[in-house]
Amino acid sequence: MRAVIGLAVLFSCACSSPGGGAAASWGDAHVLDEMMVDFLDRHDVPGAALAVSEDGAVVYSRGFGLVELGQRERVSATSLFRIASISKPITAVCVLQLVERGELSLEANPFELIGFGEALGGAGCDERLQQVTVRQLLSHRGGWDRSASYDPMFQTLRIKRELGLSTTPSARDIIRFMLSEPLDFDPGEGYAYSNFGYCVLGRVIEAVTGQPYEEAVRERVLAPLGIKGMRIGRSLPEDRALDEVAYHDQKGRYREPVKAPGRRVPIGYSHDQEVMDAHGAWIASAADLARFAGAFSDPAACPLLSEESVHTMWAPQEEQPGAVWYGLGWLVRDVGEGRRNAWHNGLLTGGTSTIMVRRHDGQCWAVLFNTDRSAGSGETLAGLIDPLVHRAVDKAKAQVINR
Repeated sequence: MRAVIGLAVLFSCACSSPGGGAAASWGDAHVLDEMMVDFLDRHDVPGAALAVSEDGAVVYSRGFGLVELGQRERVSATSLFRIASISKPITAVCVLQLVERGELSLEANPFELIGFGEALGGAGCDERLQQVTVRQLLSHRGGWDRSASYDPMFQTLRIKRELGLSTTPSARDIIRFMLSEPLDFDPGEGYAYSNFGYCVLGRVIEAVTGQPYEEAVRERVLAPLGIKGMRIGRSLPEDRALDEVAYHDQKGRYREPVKAPGRRVPIGYSHDQEVMDAHGAWIASAADLARFAGAFSDPAACPLLSEESVHTMWAPQEEQPGAVWYGLGWLVRDVGEGRRNAWHNGLLTGGTSTIMVRRHDGQCWAVLFNTDRSAGSGETLAGLIDPLVHRAVDKAKAQVINR
């Protein structure tokens, strides 16, 4: 079995005083406020939001800093951020709902489901694509390794050129292009993080439900939780949603955007957000994500999936996993005695860094930033904030218990 990229790459000066939001009917809100204010000041972050849920109910939600540098508007509890790869567990839940209802099999070939079955095994098509399953796409074991080749979701201009398209390629165009590219390893024989695999899963959802991806997810996953504001984000700055923050690159880089050749925009706006839908294009408030994570605080009472499906989602995909593994759409850590933490992070260059956590004790949270890295160290903000939120939540709860 060839070696593929490991899990090590994943991890669980604006005024930054607290903005609008619920200070909480829970815990000691000052602990969380002070942690966030200090973090933004220390890492020179323009704006952020933090929300915490307990046993499924949002108990803390606040915005910090500025929506946009040079402007006066403050981040609020309802501000929307690009959540990047936190889109993946949302997509995974929708897929598992279809499996649970008997409309889809985890062992089905996704390309056959979405109408590319005739291309499999044809001239120029890697015959191993016939072995790929929905399960493998969910767990990043489908055979694509971006460190060995490239990530097609960020090569849309190349794909446009090679396919001779007059407009930016659609998700189906990218899939058609990738059917002529060789896999990097045998399906199921290793783990390698794949945005493309989740692009394919978005089309599987469309094929099975008969609905556009965004509509299917909003109806089936978000509406049952009362989440109304989440949507697929847009690429260009002028197309920002009404309550969406602006994105900042700490290095001040500009690039020609995929969606508007000939222009120069901050690098965070150069990606094709729309085509990234199922793997990285949702925008949401921190409270939306804390509510989503909280839906899994008690698998036996989950409003979205059966307890069995939740356990399937978080189960190891190999016989002898380490302490951390990637399940079906979530990173998972075994914390002993049958308890598991589950989470996902997101990152877009020059745009955003995010993390969503479902902890085994019913505490869940999401932290969203409108830039990706610390101005000082260059480290990703989600990686830096993760242990601090764990400690702050524990401290806030302990102060309530000891009163």
